[in-house]
Amino acid sequence: MNSAHRSPTRRIVSTSAAAALFVLSAAGCSFIGGSDGSLSLTVPKPPAEMAALCRALHKELPKTVQGLEQRTPKPASELTAAWGAPAIKLRCGVAKPAELTPGTEHYNPYAPSADINGVQWLPEQQDDGYRFTTVLRKAYVEVTVPGKYAPEVNPLVDLASAVKKTVPEGVV
Repeated sequence: MNSAHRSPTRRIVSTSAAAALFVLSAAGCSFIGGSDGSLSLTVPKPPAEMAALCRALHKELPKTVQGLEQRTPKPASELTAAWGAPAIKLRCGVAKPAELTPGTEHYNPYAPSADINGVQWLPEQQDDGYRFTTVLRKAYVEVTVPGKYAPEVNPLVDLASAVKKTVPEGVV
């Protein structure tokens, strides 16, 4: 059977498998590194219910990711976290990714996702690494991983259990 006869479902599965194999991760523009070595992260402003989930997640986050020690971004917030330098960054309560939002320029109903230890992540390649955002959860959790840590998907293994424990499955 040639590719012209494949169903959209089969393409989605193939794309998801390819995404996982190519180890997708993220480094986004949601941070600014200070010249003094400080790390600034833009703090999301989610609705109250989502913010409560994010606070619960913050309490469960590991002290190390990929063997990198946790850092405190500025401003300190229960909606953000970081590890190492260059930093692996986490923001909870971010907006729904454009690829998942009908009517936006980047909407893609066949956007690939990768399952990492029971958590679905949407990968988006960035200039230096990848950004991953949870999907099918009651809060969107964004993790950006610099290319230095390739394969960039590996930090998600360390973060998945905290996400599963605190951010229930569902659609926002």
